[in-house]
Amino acid sequence: MLTRFDEYLIHQTPEPLAHPVSMDRNFYDRYWLSGFAADASLYFGISLGLYPNREVMDGAFSLVRGGEQRACFASRRAHPAEREDTRVGPLKIEVIDPLRALRVTLAPNDSGMEGELVYQVRSACVEEERQTLRRGSATQMDVTRFTQFGRWEGELRVDGERILLDPARVHGIRDRSWGRRHVGEPDAGVPEPAREIFFLWAPLIWDDAATLAVFFENSLGHAMHAEAKSVPLHGSAAAVPGIEDPGTLRHHGAVHKIRYVPGTRLAEHATLSLLQADGSMRNITLEPLLRFQMKGAGYNHPVWKHGLWKGESAVGTERWRLDGLDLLRPENLHIQQLVRCHDGERSGLGVLEQLCIGPHAPSGFAGRLDGAT
Repeated sequence: MLTRFDEYLIHQTPEPLAHPVSMDRNFYDRYWLSGFAADASLYFGISLGLYPNREVMDGAFSLVRGGEQRACFASRRAHPAEREDTRVGPLKIEVIDPLRALRVTLAPNDSGMEGELVYQVRSACVEEERQTLRRGSATQMDVTRFTQFGRWEGELRVDGERILLDPARVHGIRDRSWGRRHVGEPDAGVPEPAREIFFLWAPLIWDDAATLAVFFENSLGHAMHAEAKSVPLHGSAAAVPGIEDPGTLRHHGAVHKIRYVPGTRLAEHATLSLLQADGSMRNITLEPLLRFQMKGAGYNHPVWKHGLWKGESAVGTERWRLDGLDLLRPENLHIQQLVRCHDGERSGLGVLEQLCIGPHAPSGFAGRLDGAT
């Protein structure tokens, strides 16, 4: 099947671009963006994913403010010839300038949220090492992802109240990922994969640089993936030197230590230790300020999970008080925390994303859903 994109010199296989190289139903391509005020007064997350072998596109916009989180979800059939149509329900993401600027529009909907936002990058791309995680003969994840740091401007309207996004005080972090993850309905007759995972993702913003640390571990705490990089920050998207920055620094090793809120799997305090080229250790402490439930962006949501077939077009909304959730329910374990970070005399702001299901010996978790003592 040919599409207009076959005109461009971008083919990677002998197939037309409408046909992914993998026919795995769980092949995906996704935007993730987050924004947060420097005073921790609000936090929002945006997701939009395409699952070409399922013919599904879905997305969500979710906002935390005043101790409440609300979300707008949308899903539709995705036609293979319309890859450039990144609209789903009231949500739309447009590429203004590749790897430099994106526009997000949320049209009026029943969630009470709407707005027009522009994301401008402040850093080059930080490409993570390819993440291929296997259990026995089964490949559970095979993903490429990059992260960029930036700022937001524009306007949100919540129940009619205007919230102006000042780029001097509203930071942003975004990633793009694609590959294979478990999404959507499970394959009939195939055993469900073991629901055991320990994942940390920590993008942190300092005055003139940003740091990214990523960890995947097994139940014994052995690293299946661990890396950390630092990248320069620039005053504007135009000042970013390119897709990659020659000033990017890859740390020689990374470890973490987390103290949990008793009875939960929620970080109360965390430390990242990054090994420098000269053998010294850079120790960064993280103090949580605010919590964002990733189910608000579709991650492990029991109804709006990524890749589910919801029909030709569907839109839904939901809201909850953050202090009213059972944090040990499976759909509530995947979270992001806005954190204040400290490195000696320096301080910054960033995100600590956490997902821990099943045993994890370093954390003291012996069962699938037990909390910290």
